[in-house]
Amino acid sequence: MVAARAALVRARWAESAASQSSCTTCGSWCAIIAHVTSLDAQTLGGRIRDARKRADLSQEDLGQSVGLDRTAINKIENGTRKVTALELSEIGAALGVRMFTFFEEPVPALVEHRSSQGLDTADSQIDALLARFADEVEFVAALGVDELGLDAASEVSRAAASHPSTNAEAEALALTARGLMGLSSQEPILQLSDSVGKIGLLAFSRDVGKDTADAGTILLRRGAVSLVNSHMKVGRRRLALAHEVGHYLISDAYTVDWRVAENPDHAVPMESRLDRFARALLLPEAAVKQQWQEDVDRLGERSTAIILASKFRVDMATLATRLRELALADSGTVAAVRDYRTTRADLVEMNLYVPLEELAGTTVPRLLALAVLRLVRDERISRERALDLLQGTFDELDLPSIRPRRPDEIWTFVS
Repeated sequence: MVAARAALVRARWAESAASQSSCTTCGSWCAIIAHVTSLDAQTLGGRIRDARKRADLSQEDLGQSVGLDRTAINKIENGTRKVTALELSEIGAALGVRMFTFFEEPVPALVEHRSSQGLDTADSQIDALLARFADEVEFVAALGVDELGLDAASEVSRAAASHPSTNAEAEALALTARGLMGLSSQEPILQLSDSVGKIGLLAFSRDVGKDTADAGTILLRRGAVSLVNSHMKVGRRRLALAHEVGHYLISDAYTVDWRVAENPDHAVPMESRLDRFARALLLPEAAVKQQWQEDVDRLGERSTAIILASKFRVDMATLATRLRELALADSGTVAAVRDYRTTRADLVEMNLYVPLEELAGTTVPRLLALAVLRLVRDERISRERALDLLQGTFDELDLPSIRPRRPDEIWTFVS
């Protein structure tokens, strides 16, 4: 195995032009060994212990996975036995974490969240994914690529949005969000996941199953990361992301939201205000009122509802609720709109455009993909690391080609 690792190190030079200063960014083993020997053993051991507990493994389970007995794992976690780079690599793989996370200071919002939950509380799947994505984005941000766009978070900070305590404040916050995204007060948000990137919020999606949260958000040192459960239909996915935009604007450090848009006013007032914000963001009041009032007499309620839902890319339940809260429809019409379904005949006869489904399956933010591709082109990270950052949404052939090297260029790396 040692020989194989040595071969990997030698191969990395042919793959990447990592200099001594960027050694850690390409994951080379010399940098890992330097970290292992320099980090305080108790600190490293504590981070291994915390990661093991979050993975819901016992010391014996972890030991069996990496070929060590339970007492050795116990000593590593207590800081009385040093861990080698090879052992740490296998421990990271067994725990499902990138090895360098043991050496990086975690995002403050994540530390606060875990502290409030207690170390013995295992993370949910969406918690664990949020932590991973936050770590990955912070890693890329540390490399200083402009494509990531997190500088836009400063505009959000200057806006100094506060928690909306009334529906009117929720509507006003939606207009503020649109302004920050460079959108007018009435236009549809065609690609919400791209639009939120313009304010420093990077939106991932992953199918985490039916009986779990709709979405979650964690603040980074600059900007934030959101995860949307792609198990839901596209209208609900977009609504969930719009809700997370609200949390981001009011600087909620760490949130995991269950059943977005099902929060009664009397039960969860703040969440219901953010639900109102989300609907106002996707279905701006002025535009909805104008189109409903102009078209309903001419086209009928069903056709007008289908055109509105298609134009603003929302589901019928969201549109029905919006019509009710804007006093555009009575209870009978609201119930009818909720039950409407768009058919293929509607698509043809009304000449409706059907876009690709947003946030379907596993997706990464476009800005993160651009940043990773820039790092690959500049040969600052390995191709293997790039594919890992892109969460399997790219394969090897999708990455930019490596520039051929002259034989004399090796001296730039050894001098």
